[in-house]
Amino acid sequence: MLCCTQCLCLVSPFPLTPCQGSPCLIPIHLCLTFSLLGRSVNNFLITGPKAYLTYTTSVALGAQSGIEECKFQFAWERWNCPENALQLSTHNRLRSATRETSFIHAISSAGVMHTITKNCSMGDFENCGCDGSKNGKTGGHGWIWGGCSDNVEFGERISKLFVDSLEKGKDARALMNLHNNRAGRLAVRATMKRTCKCHGISGSCSIQTCWLQLADFREMGDYLKAKYDQALKIEMDKQQLRAGNSAEGHWAPAEAFLPSAEAELIFLEESPDYCTCNSSLGIYGTEGRECLQNSHNTSRWERRSCGRLCTECGLQVEERKTEVIISCNCKFQWCCKVKCDQCTHVLSKYYCTRSSGSAQSLSEGSA
Repeated sequence: MLCCTQCLCLVSPFPLTPCQGSPCLIPIHLCLTFSLLGRSVNNFLITGPKAYLTYTTSVALGAQSGIEECKFQFAWERWNCPENALQLSTHNRLRSATRETSFIHAISSAGVMHTITKNCSMGDFENCGCDGSKNGKTGGHGWIWGGCSDNVEFGERISKLFVDSLEKGKDARALMNLHNNRAGRLAVRATMKRTCKCHGISGSCSIQTCWLQLADFREMGDYLKAKYDQALKIEMDKQQLRAGNSAEGHWAPAEAFLPSAEAELIFLEESPDYCTCNSSLGIYGTEGRECLQNSHNTSRWERRSCGRLCTECGLQVEERKTEVIISCNCKFQWCCKVKCDQCTHVLSKYYCTRSSGSAQSLSEGSA
């Protein structure tokens, strides 16, 4: 994690002098995002700087886990969750309202909620712990609620407070972001699992005690990636979009955000062409990207990445071979060590490159 001690001084409403040498808590690309939270967060949550930093650390780590999951889910896509797309607020530069923006908001909000909930159940915060509100109640045939259910109510409340606080406007894009923030939090609830323990004579399991547990965050990433693939576009005319993109625009498409779609990701604009580099839009293009070809233990979608990133974008697939030294022919020798030979292994990697003819025509065109 990159260090951001200077930003800690900016984020916290309390003086942290001297700032140098303070713990590395917030990755650099989240600093601007969380510096927007201001004193309102502190006034709502806590009464002192220690508690504020405790929440802020967990929030930053949660947002970071969301970003890492985004990069994993889109590693072999044309848009691969670049750093310049990760600002969560419409306050400054992130003005797009695409399908990709919807995923960033949902996964970041889910990451914060997941981390805060986990920390709460582990007793990391003084003012919260397990959710025992259902304990002792009958849940179904042969089982009752008990144990330590993860406190998603607390995690949801803190996530909503921190992440939703970044949206100051009431324009179309801000409302879209708030909707997708909520969809991310709902994904945390939707993927929770019931875990049970048997009770009874000699392990007969005549009755079970059950509690609700957070799913692994990768499962939430898969869940939200499926929502991304099925995201709903809200249709608006260009005049309304221009109003929503202006600082003064406060058009609120309340009728567009249907309660029946609260768990779905929504977007307002079609995605740009991610094949070609466009510096004005912050798009790097796919030239130079690595892809997978003939790889074992990969999904069908990953194995098709060379076609998706290279061929379909007008690029060619270039194979590059490198030699690596690996341990091989390992044998156990009495007693007690393992002896291995050193073998040379040729490793093939594949990259999207522009053909020499295409590069020449581009240079001639620019000339």
